[in-house]
Amino acid sequence: MLARRAAELAKRSIKTTAKAQGLRMAVSMLDLTTLEGADTPGRVKALCAKALYPCPEPLAQPVPMVAAACVYPRLVPVAWAALRDSPVKVASVATAFPSGQSGLDLRLRETEAAVAAGADEIDMVISRGLFLSGRHTDVVEEIRMVRAAAGAAHVKVILETGELETADNIRRACDLVLEAVADDDEINHGDVFLKTSTGKVSPAATPVSVLVLLEAARAHARATGVRLGIKPAGGIRTAKQALHMLVMVQETLGPQWLTPTLFRIGASSLLDDLIRQLLKMEHGRYTGMDEVALT
Repeated sequence: MLARRAAELAKRSIKTTAKAQGLRMAVSMLDLTTLEGADTPGRVKALCAKALYPCPEPLAQPVPMVAAACVYPRLVPVAWAALRDSPVKVASVATAFPSGQSGLDLRLRETEAAVAAGADEIDMVISRGLFLSGRHTDVVEEIRMVRAAAGAAHVKVILETGELETADNIRRACDLVLEAVADDDEINHGDVFLKTSTGKVSPAATPVSVLVLLEAARAHARATGVRLGIKPAGGIRTAKQALHMLVMVQETLGPQWLTPTLFRIGASSLLDDLIRQLLKMEHGRYTGMDEVALT
């Protein structure tokens, strides 16, 4: 049923003005990401420059800045210095990304250090080992502890849906996140996100896995009135895929979720294709990838 629903939504056609609006909306919702062993301060500075100025030339309708730049904790100070006078958020992975296999104390200290260095948002990984061993109460408690360590920073909880394998497991993991925030009377819309993947495991943000997250957020909002954010990440490389995600959000959660406060897309190369599509609509021809790609 999930696969059929996702396939039906993928058939929706978005053209002309609506397409241009959708492309710009996707740019504004992007967590522009570099999470490689070869990351350097120079690469992070270049990433932040692109986050601030995504399009290499002015268009008739301006292209918005992206929502956030996401980097490893060690490079948070570099991103913070580059973005501190802008609305672009600094996001950092933490909790022994991507495996989540370090001791809990180390994962909590890493979270605290990233926030202290300037991170506005923390992308944490759950312990899939605990989850797959049936230790669900421990997963809930770890999410609560990471949220406490993150302080005022928003927390995106990465489920690593490719390792959970089944839709039932993905929904159960979502429900554990909902349980972890259920007793928080001070939680605001978008303080916590459900996130599909680290981007290091395949499959990642499949339409089915994203639809499971959307339905979990819808159930939580109906029960509590609190809107959790959603972040598909991993394997989203084309504008067509991004627009498909926006359709899924619109049809499952409604237009109130179509804002960077509640919906993000985690990607590294997606921005290039979004900009190429916008340039084509402006000039009637495709721009070479080397003219828009991050160097």
